[in-house]
Amino acid sequence: MRKPTATFLSRSALMCAALALGAGCESTKPRAVSPTDGVPVTQGGAAEAPTGTAAPEAPTSTQGKSPWHRARVGDRVVYSFSAIRTPPREAQGGSAAAGKLTLEVAAVEGSRVWLTLDVVDDAGSALTQPKLARRLVLPMRVDASRPLAVAREGTETTEQPSAAGRTWEAKRYLRDNRPVDGPLENRLYAVDAGPLYLTNGLLDASTTLSGFGGAGSHQLTLVSMRQGAEGAGTAPDLEWPLGPGTWFDREMEADGTKTVLRTCQSAEAGFVLRTEAPVNPAVDEAPCQDFSQASVQPLEEVLLSFISMGLEPKQWPPVIPNAAPAVRETLAVGAKRVSALLVDSTEGPANAKQVRTQGFAADPWEKTLGGLAHEARFEPLSDFTYRVSPKGKRESQGGAKLTGFGAWQP
Repeated sequence: MRKPTATFLSRSALMCAALALGAGCESTKPRAVSPTDGVPVTQGGAAEAPTGTAAPEAPTSTQGKSPWHRARVGDRVVYSFSAIRTPPREAQGGSAAAGKLTLEVAAVEGSRVWLTLDVVDDAGSALTQPKLARRLVLPMRVDASRPLAVAREGTETTEQPSAAGRTWEAKRYLRDNRPVDGPLENRLYAVDAGPLYLTNGLLDASTTLSGFGGAGSHQLTLVSMRQGAEGAGTAPDLEWPLGPGTWFDREMEADGTKTVLRTCQSAEAGFVLRTEAPVNPAVDEAPCQDFSQASVQPLEEVLLSFISMGLEPKQWPPVIPNAAPAVRETLAVGAKRVSALLVDSTEGPANAKQVRTQGFAADPWEKTLGGLAHEARFEPLSDFTYRVSPKGKRESQGGAKLTGFGAWQP
């Protein structure tokens, strides 16, 4: 496997990450620091000053509860990110991206904390990749509806790294799946999350891919943190949600049978929950009532996989092999009409011609799609395969289409 070239990793943020948190770096000699209690750090110039003149005490009613109960408007963590992808040796090109990711508390409303997610380049400008071009919103319940602890896998070691202007007691988890063509996963967590509760104490995380003729990696490294001030703030709407707080339906057609699958997403106490199950839209009027059987993923893992999107091509719709030029049409998504680009591509052997037709939103960020989860914006609105007769008649072989979406979060 060919290693990524150093050219892609020559960003100052990545150099800092390598020096401060690299797995092979010499441990920094610890110095006396106060416990990780949520008070903003100013030493070393890496952490940000709090909003206001002094750090207010947490309300008495929330003392002793989880950090999410003590969330303040303006609580913020900033990570540098990098992503790189190298193709197989016989292929050409490659891609790389770097910048900063900011997760911040925008509002606190009773049992919910409203977060915003921004991804920008090293200069602080918006990225040109369509998937990373907007500020996203994520409502987080401060309480968990059930135990959500996810075991941290891999070989555990104890370290005392420096990050964001302070020294931390930390644990590193190294999981190497490369012998079976899996990734190398490297995670570094603060023992006491304190102000890093937004990402469950994450200091540094990287995933290095291997196998199947290609290579690549993506990484998050803590740059700064800030504690906000008391106040409710103003809850943003869910026009551009990351996913939690929303639902969407896809109608699946196979062998003449149609099934509607509903995807629901939520977020609780630092974890993202997801369910997908068949529904009858005519009967199931209240979406997303039960997350007791939902899959669970720590928020920081969602963010780590999210920034890998910076490696994807900037073209929209995406380049599809053997495709004809896109044709603009209007597709029905439930009661809404969405401007779409239809792309035909040929599939299958020449003696049994098949055409795959995919319909993508012409503008994935248009207002008509307000409230649609991020992942569904960039998947085909419709995706069907047709067998084509010698006379040009098309016969559907099945496929899927988006039939409805919305926000279930109050």
